[in-house]
Amino acid sequence: MRPPLLAADPASGLAVEARDPRAWPMVGLVALAELLGMSLWFTAAAVSPHFQAAWQLTPAQAGSLTTAVQLGFVAGTALAALLNLADLVPARWFFAASALLAAAANALLVQAPALEPALVLRFLTGFFLAGVYPPALKMAATWFRSGRGLAIGTVVAALTVGKAAPYLVEAVEGPDWRTVLATASGGAVVAAALVAAAYHDGPFAFPRRAFSFRLAGTVVRHRETRLATLGYLGHMWELYACWAALSLFFTDLFLRHGYASPQSGMFAAIAAFAGIAAGGGGCVVAGAWADRWGRENVAAAAMALSGACALTIGWLTGAPVGAVVALALVWGFAVVADSAQFSALVTEVAPPHAVGTALTLQTSLGFLLTALSIWLMLYVETRWGWGVAFSILAIGPALGITQMWSLKRVRNRTERQLGL
Repeated sequence: MRPPLLAADPASGLAVEARDPRAWPMVGLVALAELLGMSLWFTAAAVSPHFQAAWQLTPAQAGSLTTAVQLGFVAGTALAALLNLADLVPARWFFAASALLAAAANALLVQAPALEPALVLRFLTGFFLAGVYPPALKMAATWFRSGRGLAIGTVVAALTVGKAAPYLVEAVEGPDWRTVLATASGGAVVAAALVAAAYHDGPFAFPRRAFSFRLAGTVVRHRETRLATLGYLGHMWELYACWAALSLFFTDLFLRHGYASPQSGMFAAIAAFAGIAAGGGGCVVAGAWADRWGRENVAAAAMALSGACALTIGWLTGAPVGAVVALALVWGFAVVADSAQFSALVTEVAPPHAVGTALTLQTSLGFLLTALSIWLMLYVETRWGWGVAFSILAIGPALGITQMWSLKRVRNRTERQLGL
C-alpha cells in the first residue's frame, strides 16, 4: 500500500497529509473492538457484592479481584515486551487470539467456588488482555501521522467506556451477576471476530525486525521514550486507583446521605459508570487539542486538573450528592484524558523498529504501579478516610507534569538542532 500523498492546505499553502479515506473507518473498527474487549476488566469489581456475600469477603479481599487483573496484565505485557511479541506477531492475530482467551478466562469465573480460584481466573484475564490493549494503540497509529493523537485518543475513549460498561450492566440487571460476566465475555468474542475478519494495517505500518532480547534495553536507554514512560507512570499512579475506588466511594456517599442499601448500590453503580465513562469524552477532546497544541502541553494540563480533583473530592462526603457527582464527572473526564497522548508520544519518539515493544513496556510498568497505588489507597482509606486516600493520588500527576516539561524541552532542542 502506498503512503498518502501530500496536498496543499488551502488555508496555509503548506503541504499536509492527504488522508486515506479508510483511515477513520478502520480506527472506528479498532475502537469498537477495544470497547468490547476491555469490558472484561472490571466485571468482578462490578459484581463484587455477590462475591462478598457468597464467600464472606472483606472489602480488601473483594478489591483483590481487581488487583489480580492488574498483576496479570503486568505479567502479560512484561512477557510480550521481553519476547518482542508486539513487533513480531501481526497485531491483527495477536489481538484476536488474546481477546478470545481473555473472554474464556472471564466466563469461567461463574464456576469459581472460592476466592483463590477466582483470583487465578482474574489474573489470567488480565494476562490475556495484555494482547488487546497495546496492539490496538499500534494498529490505530498505522493509519495516521498528523492526526495520531486524536486517533489514539478515540481508541482510548472506547477502552474507557468499555471498562465502565460492567457497572452499567450491573445497575440495569441488578442481582443477575452472571449476566454481567456473560455480556462482557460475549463482547470480547465479537471483538476478536471483528479484528480478525476486517482489520489490516494502514500506510504508516511500523517495520518488523528479527527477535532480540536487547530490544527492551534499547527502549529503556532511549531518553525521549524514557521521559514519556515516566510521565505515563505518574498518570497511572492516579488513574486505576480512581476507577477502582469510585463505586466504593459512591456506596459510602449514598449510605451517608441516608439511602437504603439496595438503592445505594444501584446509584453507586450508575455514578461509577458515569464517572469512568466521562473519560471517553476527555480522551477525544484531549486528542484533538494535542494534535494542535502539543501532546506534552495537553497531558500536563489534564494532570493538573485531575490532581486538583483528587485533592478535593474525598473531603466532600458531607456536601450535597449532586455536587460530589458533578466533581466526579470532571475528575473522570480529566483523569484519563492524557492517557492516549503518552502512547502517541511513544509512537513518535521511540525507535521505529521498537514501537510495539516500547508501548508494551510502558503499559507493563504503568500497570505494575497501579497495583501498589490501589492497595495503598484502600489501606489509607480504612484508617484515615477518603480525603487522605484520594489526596495521595495527586502525587502521580505532580511528578508526571515535571516529566512532560522535560520531554518538551528535549524535543524542542532536537528540533532546533535538526532545523525543523
